[in-house]
Amino acid sequence: MQTQKVTDHIVQWLKDYAVKAKVNGYVIGVSGGVDSGVVSTLAAMTGLKTLLIEMPIRQKPDQIDRAWEHMNDLKSRFPNVEAMSVNLTPAFEELYKAFDVKDDLYPNEKLAFANTRSRLRMLTLYYYGQINGLLVCGTGNKVEDFGIGFYTKYGDGGVDVSPIADLYKTEVYTLARSLNLVKNIQEAIPTDGLWDVDRTDEQQIGATYPELEKIQKEYGTKTADDYEGRDKEVFLIFDRMHKAAQHKINPIPVCDIPEEWREG
Repeated sequence: MQTQKVTDHIVQWLKDYAVKAKVNGYVIGVSGGVDSGVVSTLAAMTGLKTLLIEMPIRQKPDQIDRAWEHMNDLKSRFPNVEAMSVNLTPAFEELYKAFDVKDDLYPNEKLAFANTRSRLRMLTLYYYGQINGLLVCGTGNKVEDFGIGFYTKYGDGGVDVSPIADLYKTEVYTLARSLNLVKNIQEAIPTDGLWDVDRTDEQQIGATYPELEKIQKEYGTKTADDYEGRDKEVFLIFDRMHKAAQHKINPIPVCDIPEEWREG
């Protein structure tokens, strides 16, 4: 990948979009992962106001430490960068008490609460974005956004722009190295940070990002019968998740009303 060309292209795209939208810049949620690390750096490189927000919800200390190590590094390098922390744990605990149901009757409750965390962060980003005249900058990559739909609808999927959504995860790591992000961000194991127990993306999905990327690049031109062994296992994982994620990937369905019914 021609990292410098890709970097310059995304930075200029972000700058042009913000100028055209007549906003001051971007707000980004920083998790301590490589995606938000790369996106926040690219936003900072526009020279426009860049607000970084770390939003812990029952968060592991190492994730908080990584996020702040990265944010402090960007603040030292870019005068247009501001950083803050908004502790969302108390708000989440109130929602937890209000929503909590019996797990044995509702087996999807833990997943629903994981998605609630993501949606609470989305609300926070839009609040601070609006009062500061900023757009919410998404951090999803190509595999997550258009491959397996590994994000929360109206959570981390609720954004104004998606600058790295056409980059595979391995390409995001390549950019992280070329942008000289702090080592802990470059080496961060992918995790969504939405669960009380440590659950990496690979553990949740059942496949690595390089494995998924291989299938995504060939998807639509091959079927399960074209694969064997581990590749076939990953194809079936990708195929199942991709089909289940169509309600995220496609625009919201609209029920069209025939024009002749509007008359009379």
